[in-house]
Amino acid sequence: MRQDIVLRGGPEPYLRSGQVAEQAGVNLQTLRYYERRGLIAEPQRSPGGHRTYPPETVTLLTVIKAAQRLGFTLEEVAELLDTGRRGHPTPDLRERARAKIAEVEAKITDLTTIRTALQQVVQAGCDSLTHCTCPDCPLPFAGLAEGSRAPNTPEES
Repeated sequence: MRQDIVLRGGPEPYLRSGQVAEQAGVNLQTLRYYERRGLIAEPQRSPGGHRTYPPETVTLLTVIKAAQRLGFTLEEVAELLDTGRRGHPTPDLRERARAKIAEVEAKITDLTTIRTALQQVVQAGCDSLTHCTCPDCPLPFAGLAEGSRAPNTPEES
């Protein structure tokens, strides 16, 4: 059951914290954290003292969460929102999206390397990180764990 609050001075319905959080798919702590960070405006108060938000807050929260899923940090989201709030077109978004694409591609490369190494571990039949008994262990640190030192590593006294 939706209970919109109508504040004095206007017919626009406002939502309570719980309603905003539920509709946006976030928890109350996230809502308050975004307020403290300045990502969403500090809410008005109802005559009873409840925090009240305009309905567009739900949309804004949805946009913030979508940007995070695309890899943008909250700091980056805040900067992009600030640029948009000033009413300027934001070619910066395209530049940042290109940079995120480069980051994603680098992560894909790293994950591909990790997958290949793990496949080698499985194929070699490795059975321990520290005392592997497979003949051609692909784990480069197995020997180190057994007490031998890496080259150019100073001895401890």
